[in-house]
This record gives sequence, C-alpha cells and structure tokens, in this order.
Amino acid sequence: MEEYIKIFDCFEKIETTREYSGYFYSVSEAILIAILGSFCKLQTAFEIWKWASSERVKIFLKQVFKVRYVPSYPWFLELLSIIKPESMNECFVKWVKQFLPESMLKNLTVSFDGKTIRSTKNMKNYESALHIVSAQICELGITLAQRAVEGKTNEIPTVQALMGLLDIKGAIVVADALNCQKETANQIVSQGADYLLSVKDNQKNLKKDIEDYIQDKKLRKLMRTAKTKDFKSDRTEVRKAFVTYKIDWLYDRSKWKNVCCIGAINTQFKTKSHVSNEWHYYISSKNLTAKELLKHARSEWAVESMHWLLDVHYREDFCRIANKNVQKNLNMMRKFAINCIRNFKNSTGSKKSFSDLMFDCLLDCNNILNFFPKRLQT
Repeated sequence: MEEYIKIFDCFEKIETTREYSGYFYSVSEAILIAILGSFCKLQTAFEIWKWASSERVKIFLKQVFKVRYVPSYPWFLELLSIIKPESMNECFVKWVKQFLPESMLKNLTVSFDGKTIRSTKNMKNYESALHIVSAQICELGITLAQRAVEGKTNEIPTVQALMGLLDIKGAIVVADALNCQKETANQIVSQGADYLLSVKDNQKNLKKDIEDYIQDKKLRKLMRTAKTKDFKSDRTEVRKAFVTYKIDWLYDRSKWKNVCCIGAINTQFKTKSHVSNEWHYYISSKNLTAKELLKHARSEWAVESMHWLLDVHYREDFCRIANKNVQKNLNMMRKFAINCIRNFKNSTGSKKSFSDLMFDCLLDCNNILNFFPKRLQT
C-alpha cells in the first residue's frame, strides 16, 4: 500500500511558526491523523486523538502510512497549533489541483463566500469572530482554497486577496451582493475570468437602474427569458430569468469592467397556504443566455452546501478551541475530507449520504482509502 503514502508528501515541507523538538512525531503525521479522523466525522481534536490512539487505528496507521507513534493529546494539539495556516492553504491548493479536469477551471463556476465560526465570537483570544472565506468550484462541489480573517467586515478585501492567489482563467466567478464591487469586477477580468455579481442595496444607483428597466413590462417583454419549475413535497418553485445585452443606458457602465449584460431572476414559492415572490438582479461581463443565468446564479449557493456540511457533520460553530491556528487548520483539514468524499461521489455516482460514508470509515479504517483520488494513487 505504498501508493497512499505519496498522497501526503506535500505536507513534508509545511512551514511552522517555530521549530519543535519532538523526536518521534512530525507535523505532517499530525496533519495526516487529523484528516483521516475527519473522514470518520470526528468533530474535535480530542475525538480525533482518542480515535487514533485506539489499537486498531494504530495498526492501520502503521501498516498503511508508516506512522509509528501517535502523540499524546497535548502534543498533538501543540503540533496542530504551530502549523502556519498560510502554508497549509498552499498545500491545500496544490492538492486540490489533483481533482481538476485537464482544462482547469475553463467554463466552470467559482463561488466566493464567507462563513463565521460563531463559537469564536466572544472568546478571549479573538478580537471578533473568526470569518473564513472560501472559493468553491460549484459544478464539482469542491473547495479550491480559503483565507481567514477576524470579522465579516473584512470579507471584501479578503475575497480579492484570495482570488489573487488562484488561477481562475476561463472561469465565471459568482459572488453575493457584498462583493459586488468595481475593484472586484476589475480584478476578475484582469485575471482572465468573467463575473456574475448579485446587485443589491449596497450599489443603490446600479440596482435602481436595473430594477426600473426590468420592472417596465414593455421592456421586459423584449428581454430573453428562460424558466424552470421544481416540485418539492408540498412546495412549488418557479424561477424565471430575464437578460438583455442592450445596456448603453446603464449609469456608471464604464466603471464596471467589461460589463455587457444585465439580468434578473424572479422566484416564486407556492405552498397550500402561502405564495412568495422575489426579484434578484445581476450584472455580468459575459453575454449570458437566460438559461445560463439561471444555472450560474444558482451555483452561487454551492459554497453554502459546504458550509452546511461543516456545521452539520463537524459542528464547527460549536468548536471551542481557543488557539486561532488550530481553528483555521482544522477547518482546512475538514475540507480535505469533504473534497475527497465529494470527488468519490462524483466519480462513482454513489447515492450514499455523507453521514453513511463517514460512518463506514469509522467502522472500518480501510474504507477511507476508497476516497483518495485515483490520479494520486500512482
């Protein structure tokens, strides 16, 4: 089983905040243990250590990954705390490339969004709650990279900084209204990608112009349209998209790099007792069809699915670890596991839930090996 050892070679040169003197233990092995424990839906560093310390898991670690010793819990936590999150993220990006098609991100949708770890809000070592911005490849359901800040108010420059670390050429970038910024649009285009940005009240003039145009029934009849209809139990969802490329009238158009299309999606939810009606407005640097607008706009929520997995399976919002580095590093290690399981489901068509697959790993460690990308098993 030597091929599995190579999967974690990228952690051998990971940077630490200081030198450490543990003769029997290594940082790369601590990372390995934490990621493998995350496959088993283990929620805390202590649960991962307790699992790794059991005799059957010790045998598995030794036979498959040549890990001879499992550190004590204080030492395990210390190893996780001295890992530089920036270096961990570099390893993460390098490893995720193994999942990508040969054409990289061409014609794929990349969504940027942030998640606050609520348990850190009032903790002593944090000025404000820890907020982690992630980049998600929507069609694959795979996290591409992340960057942490303290406080949601710093999300805009963090998204721009994270974007600068990635090769997004050929992709279409989607983001929520918070990130509908001229500087962000300019950066996306300068990196060879296109954008689809949601427009809300933080861009009042832009929103009003688009809203006035689309709510004019005569003008709306001239726009290209597409519609979807979904049925879920007792609820019906109807989504109708409108797009136009005739935007010479748009206020401040020259300040939005390469903007060539505006659009809107009207969403209606119908139940036996209630009907809701919502409008969402968009700008894009690509001449999207109405059908493409429906697809890419919905993709914006793909990153929310990953956030949901972090909360439901790992109870991340309840993680009380005071050390910032451990919080950030555990977040990335959980995403390593989620990426691998998602890739497995994509490639095999497995209908098993994340919970079932993770429980299988807890029952039998060898099931973890099913999730390693085939491209890495060489």
